[in-house]
Amino acid sequence: MNASIQSRNGISRRGFLAGASAGSLVLMAKVTGGQEVVVVGATKANLESFDPDLFVSIAPDGMVSILAHRSEMGTGIRTSLPRVVADELEADWERVEIVQAIGDKRLGDQNTDGSNSIRFFFDRMRVAGATARTMLERAAANKWGVPVDQCKADNHRVVHSSSDRAIGFGELVSIASTLDVPAADELTMKPASKYRYIGKDTPITDMDDILTGKAIYGIDARMENQLFAVIARPPVVGGTVKSFDATEAKKIPGVVDVIEIPKFVGAPLFQPLGGVAVCADSTWAAWQGRDALDIQWDDGPNANYDTDEFAKTLAAAANQPGKAVRNHGDADKVLAESDNVVRADYSVPHLSHAPMETPCAVADVKTQGDKVVSCTVTAATQNPQAVQQAVGPALGMKPEDVIVNVTLLGSGFGRKSKPDYCVEAALLSRTIGRPVHVTWTREDDIHNDYFHTISHVHLEAAVDDDGKPNAWLARAAYPTIGSTFNPLAKEPAGFEVEMGLTDCPYDIPHLRVEVGQAAAHTRIGWLRSVAHIQQNFAVCSFADELAHHAGRDPYEHLLELLGEDRHLDLKAIGLSNRGASPTDYPYDIGRLKAVTRRAAEMADWQRGKQLPKGRGLGIACCRAFLGYTGHVVEVEVSQDGKLRIPKVWVALDAGLIVSPDRVRAQVEGAAIMATTQARYGKITFKNGRVQQSNYDDYSMVTMSDAPREIIVDVIDSKAAPAGVGETTVPSFAPALCNAIFAATGKRIRDLPLRDHDLSWS
Repeated sequence: MNASIQSRNGISRRGFLAGASAGSLVLMAKVTGGQEVVVVGATKANLESFDPDLFVSIAPDGMVSILAHRSEMGTGIRTSLPRVVADELEADWERVEIVQAIGDKRLGDQNTDGSNSIRFFFDRMRVAGATARTMLERAAANKWGVPVDQCKADNHRVVHSSSDRAIGFGELVSIASTLDVPAADELTMKPASKYRYIGKDTPITDMDDILTGKAIYGIDARMENQLFAVIARPPVVGGTVKSFDATEAKKIPGVVDVIEIPKFVGAPLFQPLGGVAVCADSTWAAWQGRDALDIQWDDGPNANYDTDEFAKTLAAAANQPGKAVRNHGDADKVLAESDNVVRADYSVPHLSHAPMETPCAVADVKTQGDKVVSCTVTAATQNPQAVQQAVGPALGMKPEDVIVNVTLLGSGFGRKSKPDYCVEAALLSRTIGRPVHVTWTREDDIHNDYFHTISHVHLEAAVDDDGKPNAWLARAAYPTIGSTFNPLAKEPAGFEVEMGLTDCPYDIPHLRVEVGQAAAHTRIGWLRSVAHIQQNFAVCSFADELAHHAGRDPYEHLLELLGEDRHLDLKAIGLSNRGASPTDYPYDIGRLKAVTRRAAEMADWQRGKQLPKGRGLGIACCRAFLGYTGHVVEVEVSQDGKLRIPKVWVALDAGLIVSPDRVRAQVEGAAIMATTQARYGKITFKNGRVQQSNYDDYSMVTMSDAPREIIVDVIDSKAAPAGVGETTVPSFAPALCNAIFAATGKRIRDLPLRDHDLSWS
């Protein structure tokens, strides 16, 4: 049953609809503040449900509804977090249904990004389940007139230990609803030894619908009487429409209207790029109408952006003194006095997210005169609250009054946490007076992304007689993500630099990290693993270079670089630690070394010394998003330069794991994505315009060039849950390139690999 909620003062959202179908996208309303609320499709069971917590509700028939407030895009989070609730509640998973939450700030952070979902909400979900369980146990004690400590929840029932009486959850709803909600300090959590679902494999809740084509993604979202829109956006960021002629576009059958969208003002933020939209009765008609437009563009201030030339600017910035962001000892002095200094420069180009499902959203905006009175958006979004915060001001509404329904996402990688496409749909709906579904074509997506930044990293090390560096200098230059929010931002932010540079784990007495300035000439955004992409590629590759410079085994040399088991002093280094407690999430070198050793053990590292030319092993490790990962990659490179990746070994320590199967799948997916980036990933600009347009010239790896086998070991850990999805990307590319060096003697310092001749003789 789908439920919709209306009130005289807009939309009211408090609690949620127990008994709603798993596909339901709307929360239940309760009467609050004197509002007159109508719950469409409500049943008596719904209205008499037991709602002890925002995230859990139990109906009189015993059905448990659990709210999923994060977005499902392949990670399984729409299943994993509810299973934490169900485990602590002692619910029978077969009698649990999952309700997708709308955007609501009371639910906490809803941005499914940064590998934060389990970290942020594991404890909160346990509290939700324990709260409901405790109240059901107290309800049973009241019903039977026995001490509450004799009543224990067990598989959707409460059992009286002395008499073996049992009563189902549904039968306790009426009594439990009258009890006070217990305080947090009154709750007793289950020990890990009693977990029923946490740490156990299970199919994701949407699996059957996905496999049978019934699942609803953003591209499938529909509203009554909706139109479809395709937009011609400025080919250069910051450009504007000088003039346009829609005569031919309006001749296309099905085209209803042609509407100009103004460009963003100030920083790009999550505002539309602007342009001309064609609204039609089908996406195809809108697309054909868009192609028939005659538009004259003013390219604006970024018309001369040329990435080949800009790369030279970045290299120059990274090769001169910059702003120090970490400094201990006197690296400058030691480097200047050393007669054994190793230097190397590394670069990574712009990258596009290129999710399989392009950005898409449908919006329905209602107006009275010039005033917007309601707005409902249904979208493939990673962050419904960001949609509210972007759409609300664009329409002159309070953000919290914008209703945002979340569909399944056909992948996201960070792109769908940036809701410019949702604002486009809302603006068009307001103008045309009907719901409008905006669809980005693949070319739109490639041309108009929030791109991963182009970058240059310069590294130097003064090496002693044993081949160990005693001084280390790192300089980085790249346009910052901050430029998307502040046009004056021209140097990497602290949170970016500590993704691989200032958080350097190596035990080096003299270490200095600097950043240079670089202006942004396009929209810069976060992409899976963010600045770890370029910085760990540089740092982990350089570690391998130092090993070969010293004539040492790269694995043994890497362990020596990491030094003794210890915790880094996060405060002294100035690391934000992603806002996490250093007590719960220390930077533990012992754990980093452990995953490195495990990857080497799985790969039988020592056999690499006997491999013939053309075959090689490479190793790398990193701590990213509070988790630890080690990679060993095996390559085969033919004499004419054809690259194969027979095997990849990955060891991951991400603390406590909720859904092992989904974690392994994310690690495998990370290897595939990192292979794409390393082999092919490159967005270039000429005259301000992106030169790539689709998967034919922005290639994805296929079965023939992907790793043949990915062996994953998830370390059994009782540590606090950490990152997974982004954690296992950064150390892949350097391990791959280190393996290529071992196989061919060719050192790769500039990605992608397709730009290099790997042939050897």
